Amino acid sequence: MKKYRLFGFISAVFIALSIIYSFVGVAQIPKSQVLLSTNPPLLQILPFEAGTQKQQSPVNFTFQAVDAAGKSLENSLINLEILTPPRNPWLTTDFPIVEGTKLLEIEAAAPDGKLEIQQILPIRGNYQLKVNVSPLVKNAFAPYQASLNLNVRENPIKYKYLAVVAAILFSVGLLGGWVIGGQEELREGEIAPQSVRLLLSALTTVAIVTLLFINITAEVAEAHGSEHEHKTENIAPSVQKNQGLEVKVLGDKNATVGKVANLAVEVQDSNTGEAIKDVVLNVKTIALENDLTVFTYQGFPNQEGKLIWQEQFFDGAPHKVEIEATPVKDSPRQFLPVKVGKLVEVEGIAPPISTRLISLFYFTAIVGIGMTIGLLIQQRRQPPVRGN
Repeated sequence: MKKYRLFGFISAVFIALSIIYSFVGVAQIPKSQVLLSTNPPLLQILPFEAGTQKQQSPVNFTFQAVDAAGKSLENSLINLEILTPPRNPWLTTDFPIVEGTKLLEIEAAAPDGKLEIQQILPIRGNYQLKVNVSPLVKNAFAPYQASLNLNVRENPIKYKYLAVVAAILFSVGLLGGWVIGGQEELREGEIAPQSVRLLLSALTTVAIVTLLFINITAEVAEAHGSEHEHKTENIAPSVQKNQGLEVKVLGDKNATVGKVANLAVEVQDSNTGEAIKDVVLNVKTIALENDLTVFTYQGFPNQEGKLIWQEQFFDGAPHKVEIEATPVKDSPRQFLPVKVGKLVEVEGIAPPISTRLISLFYFTAIVGIGMTIGLLIQQRRQPPVRGN
């Protein structure tokens, strides 16, 4: 009887080990994946810097769909979605409305399994990149998904600006505490010594100017889109019929910061209306205020002759979308480049009042810390009062 029990125990152990080993083996089986490369390299990527004259360029992203053996998955349909870093009300970015939103979504054919785009990243933080890969040829391979993370560090110049502002506010508070700590004797009819009254007036002025600056900056951002309406020249028509092709750009004419706009390009035979797939589409989105390219794509339409994407215009200024259709090399259909374009008016959104008040609280706290230190220094300098 004991032998049977021992045999049963050993058998159970072997069965359990076999099950565990099978799970480990499955976990170690290579899977299809998406490889990401960027130019510039990750450590050199910086977020968009508003109000600068320095030339800025979008980041080049290359997504390569590969199978378990590392071989490119040809004839793929790749859907890419870029989500901005989540909201953090206590440490807000330059574009708080953009936080926790969708920046871009594009679906395009990838004959060589590669999707390449250029996109400016508006804020610092951890971006989430969701990629769905499916076959253009039915049952060529199993569809799969991949989720990638991209952490963008803050521009170092922002820390320098913050240090300068904090030093000025701290110095004002320190001086204030020093003056108040060494108060003069009150004269008849005075509520406070003259030096204290002057100091309080100066602090009040600083607080008012700071609050006005925060609010005016927010209002300028909200009205940003209507200041440059004159920069709409040289925009190609939205529909072009030429050389047997009809190319047209579709989608929203108006957009709002924090929300994506729907855009699409359609290429078809102008005589038969059939979809044309053997063309190369060069897409470019340009912010008209600074003539800044914020998004580009070079690739192919899908099986329906369309390229569909959603894009967020994070800067509240007019943008133009330009598309140039060119023939695929060695394709029997050859034609001269065809250009279409579209103007998108963008409505800027002011930061919420809570964000402005939090910023004002930080400024006031720095002044308060400086004032407290100034008071403590004066108290230590004053000789103790001795009794008679």
